[in-house]
Amino acid sequence: MKKFAEVKALVAALEADVDKFYNKSNSAAGTRVRKGMQDLKNLAQSIRLEVQDTKNKA
Repeated sequence: MKKFAEVKALVAALEADVDKFYNKSNSAAGTRVRKGMQDLKNLAQSIRLEVQDTKNKA
């Protein structure tokens, strides 16, 4: 559950930059969004692996 909370926190942290990029055409915000999305992808992958391992052990 800790990692899922991290996912939610990361999405919430990116919200301001997403708004700046799409609504205000701020290129630097787009870079931060891309980095955050990559971090989100990596975190999601680690959660997937953890769930799969737990499922296989049961």
